[in-house]
Amino acid sequence: MHKRLNIGIVVAGLSVLLLLCMVAGISIGETPIDFGTVIAILVQPLTGAAPTWSPATGMIVMSIRLPRVVLAALVGAGLAISGACLQSLFRNPMASPFILGISNGAALGASLVLLYGISFGVGIFNLPVAAFICGISTILLVYEIARVGNLVPVDTLLLSGIAIAAFLSACTSFMLFTSSQNLHQIIFWMMGGLWGRTWEHVIMLLPFTVVGTAILLSLSRPLNALMFGEESAQYLGIEVEHLKKILLIVSAAITSAAVAVSGIIGFVGLITPHVVRLVVGPDHRVLLPVCTLTGAIFLIAADLISRLIIAPAEMPIGVITAICGAPFFIYLLKKRRSEE
Repeated sequence: MHKRLNIGIVVAGLSVLLLLCMVAGISIGETPIDFGTVIAILVQPLTGAAPTWSPATGMIVMSIRLPRVVLAALVGAGLAISGACLQSLFRNPMASPFILGISNGAALGASLVLLYGISFGVGIFNLPVAAFICGISTILLVYEIARVGNLVPVDTLLLSGIAIAAFLSACTSFMLFTSSQNLHQIIFWMMGGLWGRTWEHVIMLLPFTVVGTAILLSLSRPLNALMFGEESAQYLGIEVEHLKKILLIVSAAITSAAVAVSGIIGFVGLITPHVVRLVVGPDHRVLLPVCTLTGAIFLIAADLISRLIIAPAEMPIGVITAICGAPFFIYLLKKRRSEE
């Protein structure tokens, strides 16, 4: 009971921190808006109070900054929980959607739509669907390259992911530099960012993140069993191969949709699960929801830094996460080598 109470306090505390970060993300910008006004604007549809702010201020909050902050929360949450599940699946803290090449595969699919207008007839979901097809194809290719019989050596898997990611990145770069359409804008998008994002982008991402996160949260118990090895999990009645496929497909879907609306934002799925695991332990019933909240907080904070660090210009958010994540990956790699 005491442990559950502590976890409840952690989740409640993170939820409050997330709300505060969202208000800060809306408040701070080229045109500062005080916290009280932001909160008043956000709750006005519920209270029905007469506006005491200008129409321009209301538009900045509701149409420009709020969708951006909501999108940052969705992207961060989705990347974090996907990373946590992939790390558990491969039983390696260095696994993540970015390292395994899913992000680069999704970026290739999104670029095909943006540059060549490829359509699947699904309206505004055309971009995330294209990203998903290429993202899932990438992780399946990486998995097959790394597989030796029925085994998938983790080191081989990571190296395969890095190699395929580099190849796909080169393919995307080739398409960009041979196309004359929106070159500067797309290159900036490839670095990861949330500038100019609207409610339409939120709608594009929302079903993938919400449904995918719900599925992954429902698999917390099978993931706990998988921690003790595939044979032990099978003995407990879990269809391990079926579980692997679900985890790969759902993680790829969430990541691909995130890449489709925000570009490549690396290392969120690497840093967040590892840090959270050190704090709350490996129990996925706790780990996954805490990762979801922490990932959302982390990306909102990173987005805020990207807006402030060279203001009034804006730095790609992928640069911020890479600065944090690359040294962290090297640390994990050296730590793993020292333990062998």
